[in-house]
Amino acid sequence: MYYHDKRLQYPVKVDSPDPIYARMLQQAIGGIEGEIRVAFQYFFQAWGNRAPTTKYRDMLLNTATEEIGHIEMLATAVALNLENAPTKVQEAGAADAIVGAVMGGENPRHIAEGMLHKTLLSTGMAAFPGNSDGQSFDMSHIYASGNIAADMYCNVAAESTGRVLAVRLYNATNDAGMRDMWSFLIARDTMHQQQWLAVIEELGGHAGTLPIPNSFPQEKENQKFNYNFFSTSADGSPPPAGRWTQGPSLDGKGEFSVVQNQPMGEEPVLGPARPDSGAEAQQIG
Repeated sequence: MYYHDKRLQYPVKVDSPDPIYARMLQQAIGGIEGEIRVAFQYFFQAWGNRAPTTKYRDMLLNTATEEIGHIEMLATAVALNLENAPTKVQEAGAADAIVGAVMGGENPRHIAEGMLHKTLLSTGMAAFPGNSDGQSFDMSHIYASGNIAADMYCNVAAESTGRVLAVRLYNATNDAGMRDMWSFLIARDTMHQQQWLAVIEELGGHAGTLPIPNSFPQEKENQKFNYNFFSTSADGSPPPAGRWTQGPSLDGKGEFSVVQNQPMGEEPVLGPARPDSGAEAQQIG
């Protein structure tokens, strides 16, 4: 069960409405780095979480609900950037077919074939659940594996790319209100990165969680290859040395080494095609 407070999680103010910036904000709502993605990623991780304790489920539900508040803030920011935009901004934006459509009371919902074909659906000068190109968010980037460690690493990646986008959007505007909003959202991204890493540490850190899943007996792995870096250079030259090419593995269970990748199997030879396969007669043989 969820409850709603009509007040925003953090103030959202726009000093100089900018329809082009409104379009850019859509990426933070419905892009693959956006708030819809992380909100539902955390919700589905929570709803499917199985453990002797509910604390990870509870933590995920709290953060997922927080992210809904971030979507609300960004949707408000989009609407305010489309509200009462100065005439000179409207005229400049009209040169862009998408922005022109927005200022005409419509918003792009999805764009196919490199924006050559557009389907526009009016949203009444408001945000929509899609990215800056008008593509609807389709949940294809939601990761909820049922393994708490795997999910936490996915969450670190999600918050990291989200923070990269947030920083770019902060730098893309000089509007004091928008920068203030982003200063808050960027700070929350910092906390969430730390939060997911803290769970990994609590689970035992790299040594305790890796390899994922740590419940699979490693003696069933082929011990010859579980800590080799395969070098695939055509001339056989060694790769540049890195943390992953020598020294102890991060889980403390092996030693990194470099192996020049060589074929270990034979060329595959497939049998003839079946008579009912629709192949050429010469293939059936």
